[in-house]
Amino acid sequence: MYYSRGNYEAFASPRKPEGVDNKTVWFVGAGLAALSGAAFLIRDGQMRGERITILERLSLPGGALDGSQDPERGFVIRGGREMEDHFECLWDLFRSIPSLELEGASVLDEFYWLNKDDPNYSLQRATVNRGQNAHTDGLFTLSDQAQSELIAIFLATREEMENKRIDDVFGKDFFNSNFWLYWRTMFAFEEWHSALEMKLYLHRFIHHIGGLPDLSALKFTKYNQYESLVLPLCKWLEQQGVTFRYGVEVTDVDFDIHPGRKQATGIHWLKDGVADGVSLGADDLVFMTVGSLTENSDNGDHHTPARLDEGPAPAWELWRRIAAKDTAFGRPDVFGGNISATKWESATVTTLDARIPKYIRKVAKRDPFSGKVVTGGIVTAKDSSWLLSWTVNRQPHFKQQPSNQIVVWLYSLFVDKPGDHVKKPMQDCTGEEITQEWLYHLGVPVADIPGLAATAAKTVPVMMPYVTSFFMPRQAGDRPDVVPQGAVNFAFIGQFAESAERDCIFTTEYSVRTAMEAVYTLLNIERGVPEVFNSTYDVRKLLAAIGRLRDGKEIQMPGPAFLRKSLLKKIEATELGELLNEYHT
Repeated sequence: MYYSRGNYEAFASPRKPEGVDNKTVWFVGAGLAALSGAAFLIRDGQMRGERITILERLSLPGGALDGSQDPERGFVIRGGREMEDHFECLWDLFRSIPSLELEGASVLDEFYWLNKDDPNYSLQRATVNRGQNAHTDGLFTLSDQAQSELIAIFLATREEMENKRIDDVFGKDFFNSNFWLYWRTMFAFEEWHSALEMKLYLHRFIHHIGGLPDLSALKFTKYNQYESLVLPLCKWLEQQGVTFRYGVEVTDVDFDIHPGRKQATGIHWLKDGVADGVSLGADDLVFMTVGSLTENSDNGDHHTPARLDEGPAPAWELWRRIAAKDTAFGRPDVFGGNISATKWESATVTTLDARIPKYIRKVAKRDPFSGKVVTGGIVTAKDSSWLLSWTVNRQPHFKQQPSNQIVVWLYSLFVDKPGDHVKKPMQDCTGEEITQEWLYHLGVPVADIPGLAATAAKTVPVMMPYVTSFFMPRQAGDRPDVVPQGAVNFAFIGQFAESAERDCIFTTEYSVRTAMEAVYTLLNIERGVPEVFNSTYDVRKLLAAIGRLRDGKEIQMPGPAFLRKSLLKKIEATELGELLNEYHT
């Protein structure tokens, strides 16, 4: 496997890999990484679909890319996925998957046209005082000290950031800035999370620094991620003959391990409580998704709190069994061993009539029934004790959603702190109580809150014990390489596999990238994996980011004024001067 850039290889078709017709493939898990891997095997590896089997413990595919309707509880989305132009592997995949909405178009075409016609941006990113404009006004409010700390982490080596927390490298000024408010609520970072992941995110999305305050950097699907991404991909895979086996819990994988060579030799699983499995030869490939950010998620309802499930977690137990067999298979407890540091809670609110949407419109400054962008991403209640953020995407968010209903997604980073209106931690609240707290920060008159929460909405809270587990401080070797050294017939895919490139987790792109790397490596496909967008090496993007991070303030050069003026006059007539002027630095 190798990386490529540009379109020389992007539009080329690889030749059929030698021996592919003799191989069979097993996927552990049916998340986006597995679905993508199956698609790359068929499209680029030219493998027949009937030689591919996907094993999934749950009754549906998609993993964290969910979206469902419970007739009693209401609509449920555990989380949302923010996307951008430069998800190179994701868009490489979905250019080949037919749209379910538009005849003759791909999923990428559908997504591209939608976001061209209806670009995303927020008209009010944060509120205070119960729905009033927080007047962050697009400013980052970073002091000179905070700017220096950002530059230091950006220039540091990866090794220098290993096993460090964010609050190990940033001080009080940084945590009081608008930048941190935008950043932590958009990406779900906490102060105790990994400084290394913070660094990787800075490099990965440096070209979007200017879009943080109004979320104009983001793009979204038409419907929820399950209906917009998972369903068309699964339909295409089924048409190719791929076998999906649901209700199958993989419990272990056997390996034959010798110096310089590692081979997977068997998969063990439970189906309806009965132990079964399959033996693997060198031509039988297995792609394993280990760990899970949504494992042991628990849904409450409008009258019942979601439960924090700290019991056995099958995806994590599987990784622990595998990791015990070789140090190259990672250290799962680094990520999945501290639930108090990795949990947070979300909730899906379905409004039942027009009473609540009028308050949404007041904050979003858009009509939530328009079918177009509404909030343009999350709105954060800056003074919320829970640090509550909420969003309304284009409606309907579900294809079967009644036209008079609005689906709202909200989440809180501080789920164990008492609320401002409901004096209870979010994790102890029913859906109705969560609705009350949200309506309070939305600016609904206090006297009207109980009635609206009881009769104008139906809310499903979801507690996720491991949702930010991949953000825990880490070092090299804590995640297994996608294809460990010496592996001949297996790979690790998904959020807890270590990509060979400089990409960052908690994105759809990362899941697809690891799958592409795995397939291209094990089948020796003669096509390059697209490299991560190189904005971190683009002086224009860096200058633009510097200008925005300084809130437009010019960089003051040291020395006497006459010398500064003389130097600037000389620079102005050069291409460097043009760049500095164009990017306001």
